[in-house]
Amino acid sequence: MELSLILGISIFGLLFALYLIRDVMKRDTGTAKMREISDAIKQGAEAFLKRQNRTIILLALALAMLIYILYAFVRAHNEHDPASPSQLALWTTVSFVLGALCSVAAGYMGMWVSIRSNIRTAAGALKNMNSALQPALRGGAVSGFFVVAMSLLGVAGLFALVDASGVTDDITKIPLLIVGYGFGASFVALFAQLGGGIYTKAADVGADLVGKVEAGIPEDDPRNPAVIADLVGDNVGDCAGRGADLFESTAAENIGAMILAAGLYKANAMTFEGAGLTLIGVLLFPLVARAFGILASIVGIMVVKTNDTEDPMKALNRGYYVTATLAIIGFFIASKWLLGPYYFNFFLAGMIGVLTSIAFVLITQYYTEYRYRPVKSIAEASQTGPATNIISGIAIGMESTGYPVLVIAAAIVGAYFLGESSGLQHAGLFGTAVATMGMLGTAAYILAMDTFGPITDNAGGIVEMSQQSHEIRERTDRLDSVGNTTKALTKGYAVGSAALAAFLLFSAYIDEVKIYMPSFESVVNLNKPEVFVGALLGAMLVFLFSSMAIKAVGRAAYSIINNVREQFKKNPGIMAGTSKPDYGQCVDIATRAALREMVMPGLLVVGMPIAVGLAFKWLYVAQGSPIHGASGAEVVGGFLMVGTIVGILMALFLNNGGGAWDNAKKYIETGAYGGKKSDPHKAAVVGDTVGDPFKDTAGPSLHVLIKLLSTITLVLAPLFI
Repeated sequence: MELSLILGISIFGLLFALYLIRDVMKRDTGTAKMREISDAIKQGAEAFLKRQNRTIILLALALAMLIYILYAFVRAHNEHDPASPSQLALWTTVSFVLGALCSVAAGYMGMWVSIRSNIRTAAGALKNMNSALQPALRGGAVSGFFVVAMSLLGVAGLFALVDASGVTDDITKIPLLIVGYGFGASFVALFAQLGGGIYTKAADVGADLVGKVEAGIPEDDPRNPAVIADLVGDNVGDCAGRGADLFESTAAENIGAMILAAGLYKANAMTFEGAGLTLIGVLLFPLVARAFGILASIVGIMVVKTNDTEDPMKALNRGYYVTATLAIIGFFIASKWLLGPYYFNFFLAGMIGVLTSIAFVLITQYYTEYRYRPVKSIAEASQTGPATNIISGIAIGMESTGYPVLVIAAAIVGAYFLGESSGLQHAGLFGTAVATMGMLGTAAYILAMDTFGPITDNAGGIVEMSQQSHEIRERTDRLDSVGNTTKALTKGYAVGSAALAAFLLFSAYIDEVKIYMPSFESVVNLNKPEVFVGALLGAMLVFLFSSMAIKAVGRAAYSIINNVREQFKKNPGIMAGTSKPDYGQCVDIATRAALREMVMPGLLVVGMPIAVGLAFKWLYVAQGSPIHGASGAEVVGGFLMVGTIVGILMALFLNNGGGAWDNAKKYIETGAYGGKKSDPHKAAVVGDTVGDPFKDTAGPSLHVLIKLLSTITLVLAPLFI
């Protein structure tokens, strides 16, 4: 029954997404000039994603072949394996390929709808605020429901498929056979987020520096040759990239929670049987709780409406609080049903997860909205030039790591002790898994708010470039400002969920190693030189990856800046408004640069944990497994633990610092400190361009890196033993 319910709600979520597509597509598409601009954005975005996905799929197929060869022919059979070597290799590879394909599909669907919602949002702004708000949110929600429903459908479907195939009689071993699903999703998400992030920020930096600072023309001015590339970038980075990012989050965490649920049942089999609780119920509890979150998000989306006098952010927040409340109710039902007399502590752990998501939303608002002290302090510093703006922005970014870490610490410790005091043996780690599931209960609505940002940004660009009236531009500017806030909020949410998930997946990794290697003490001892070195390498990877991502944006932006300058120089009619720039040149430059630059950082992240695990495994075996030595699995544990911690802090710094710089510029554009075209505004534009690759390339890519490290180690743990 549990499996049928999960599959049924997942399919219902997909059907609701199709209803939203129909609702958005039947809306007005505005004037011929607006459609011309929208078509150019659509063409550029689809061309980029087609080329990017072709590259990603080729890389994924190569890695799938490597995984199969390593499992089937290189790795020696272990008596504790969940299946024969050939079956283990087959199902790990199949689940990896399915995860990769579903991640590609989820990202593409999010972008497909967003590039068709932008024109309908712009056309809605010609009427009233609600007619613009609803297509933007509902278009974004399509991505949210496809991501969450497909991740549940994929994991539950694979579970049912493996169970029906009779590969193993012990269903607690099935999660070990399908861990490749999360790895495949993570692998695609890294390249999608990284490639899209490089594209969008290279175009944005190029458009801003030459357009705003040098030429002194407004944002989204049709005279700027990079403006279409910039608008395309909003979709390929913030829609397709983030869709793949949250897909891999939900997929990986579903499987990690199932591994911990299997361990919980084994440790308390007699207790559960005495209470009339089934193994399948406990194992699928995380998925049932997540399924109820889909229903909560549907209600939240449908209640959102506004008027011309209300702040649109209030309407979005109202929908979010409805979703969070219903998600808590759903968690209560799932806990009471599947965990019986032990439900209450785990229900409270789920509530901790939901409250953690709300706390991250509020903290991110504080550090990135210009109503509050941090952003205002950066705007104030802009009065004395770009240098003080940048100094202030870096300081705010560093400061912004404090409160989130305290929230994460309280959530992990609180959920762990609720699990420990539940009356079940070894339930602390499962308590943290339940908190992660609670935090992800509102994922569909959160992703809708995230994709709302680039849709409204595009709508504003369409209104500006089609030269609509000032009143219409004011409406889209209000929505764009809200969209900037929602994008920042969802980045905070993504980091928070990544932090809780990282602990969940680290615990799942330790449990998995223990299954394959019963002599393993379930301890990662940093006092061992090999483990300390592994931890140091994990921390280094975060810095090296961030550097490569930021430099990639710089190199790509350099080419675009030169192209824009050259077009202005060779064709004076562009600035005079008598001739059109060649938008296609910048689109092509950004596309080629993003595809070229994304490969090396991505391969580094995939290759480094494999190299560390195999190298230290060889060293451990060569030393004859001395009593004080560390196995490859333990060294990888240190690599994973410290790399994750440093990655979380770096992502918080980059996301919040970049978001604060962006909104400091927008605060000055409201008229503060001289307003647009003033010296403080020019300084704030420079700070914003520094923050662009922070918040939209390196920062979001680190969310994926954190979870990719966990999923790759889960999949390849047997190779390190």
